[in-house]
Amino acid sequence: MPLRAVIFDYGLVLSGPANPAAHARLLQLTGLAPEVFDTHYWKYRLDYDRGTLNGRTYWQTIGRDTGLSLTAEQISALIEQDVLLWSSLNPVMLDWVVRVQAAGFKTAILSNMGEELLAHMRQNFRWLDSFDHHTWSCELDMIKPEAAIYRHTLKKLGVHPNEALFIDDRNENIEGAKQAGLHALLFRDAETLQVDLASEGLAEQLPPVV
Repeated sequence: MPLRAVIFDYGLVLSGPANPAAHARLLQLTGLAPEVFDTHYWKYRLDYDRGTLNGRTYWQTIGRDTGLSLTAEQISALIEQDVLLWSSLNPVMLDWVVRVQAAGFKTAILSNMGEELLAHMRQNFRWLDSFDHHTWSCELDMIKPEAAIYRHTLKKLGVHPNEALFIDDRNENIEGAKQAGLHALLFRDAETLQVDLASEGLAEQLPPVV
């Protein structure tokens, strides 16, 4: 069945790499060694993305686990830098989104994301308005790779699973999409995505990535 929709993850697909200056500032604010910080940063990230935690309670939980007594001002600064960490964009992929949309495909973003980054994006990224649908995990109490979040996105787009392509940078999310019946490709960079589209027999249906 021909493709009718392309669904994009945000982090490290539509966004660029993590901002190194923001990461350095996070380390400075916590005083934690990089490996300790990174372990605890990711330990509760899915709870943050699901909406079980918000920015304040997320950093309070990290502080509790690492023995830090974080002030309200420190937590506000951590939230600000965490938002900046993921706010750089991938211009090559955003350009491809425009061309995919111009070719008549429906487009959506399906992203695990906490509410503070989402608020920043809605305020500053007008290009979000060009998508047919957004699925943000923190608003649904769902996260990738749970099947329900893929089904939700497909329903909102009005397409069948085999009519949609999902692009994400994490293997577990790609496997979840495939189990839900979508075409799914692991994103590494634009050049590799073009090769993978060709190998899956999808390149002829879509504008070239590069």
